[in-house]
Amino acid sequence: MATTFQRARSEEQRALRSQAILDTAAAMLEEMPVADISLNELSRRVGLAKSNVLRYFDSREAVLLELAAASIREWLEHLAAELPSAVRRRAGFKRRAEQLAAAITDSLVERPVLCDLISAQASVLEHNVSVEAVRQHKLAALADAEVLAGLVRDALPELSAEDAWRYMAGAFLMTSALWAHARPPQAVLDIYAADERLAHMRLDFPVALADYLTTLAIGLHARAAG
Repeated sequence: MATTFQRARSEEQRALRSQAILDTAAAMLEEMPVADISLNELSRRVGLAKSNVLRYFDSREAVLLELAAASIREWLEHLAAELPSAVRRRAGFKRRAEQLAAAITDSLVERPVLCDLISAQASVLEHNVSVEAVRQHKLAALADAEVLAGLVRDALPELSAEDAWRYMAGAFLMTSALWAHARPPQAVLDIYAADERLAHMRLDFPVALADYLTTLAIGLHARAAG
C-alpha cells in the first residue's frame, strides 16, 4: 500500500526519492522483462501513489530511460577497465577484432537487464516521454557513444574515427536485435525443438553477437584498405 505522500522539501530529498524510484525499477527488472513493468506496480513497490511517482518522472518509460542511461554508463566504465587487458596490442588486426568482440559480448551477457533495456529503447522507452526528457537522454547517449567509439579506436587503431563510430552504432543495433530474437516466446522454442528443420533458426546471443561484431570490424578494415 502506498504511503502518505510528503513533498520533498529540498533538492537532496528530491534526489533521494528519484533514486529510490530508479532502484525499485532496477530491482523489478531483475524479476521481469521491460514489457512487464507497470507504473502501478512500480508505484506500489516504491511506496508512493502513482500520481506522486509522476512528480519525479513523466512516465514509466521516463524511469526506464534514465535507468538505461545509468546502466550504459556503468557498462562503459567496466569496458574501459577491461579492454586494455582483453585486447592484446601486439596481435594482428583480425585477432584483436575477435578479442574486442568477445570482451563486449561477455560484458553484455553479464548484464541481461542492460540488454533488455537496449532492446526496448527505440520501440518502447523513447515513447511517452517529454521532449525535454528525450533531449537530455540523447545528449547523454551522444557522450556515451563517443566514449565507446574511443574504446573501439584504442583497441583497433587501424579504424578511422568514422569507422569506429560505425562499429559503435553496430554494437548497439546488433545487441538490440539479437537480444530480442534470441529470447523468443515459449511457443517458438517448442517449434524449434519439435522440428529439426527449424533448429538452425534459433539464435545463440553471445555466439551471434561476437561473430557479427568481428565480421563488422574486419569488413570496415578491409573496405578502408581497399
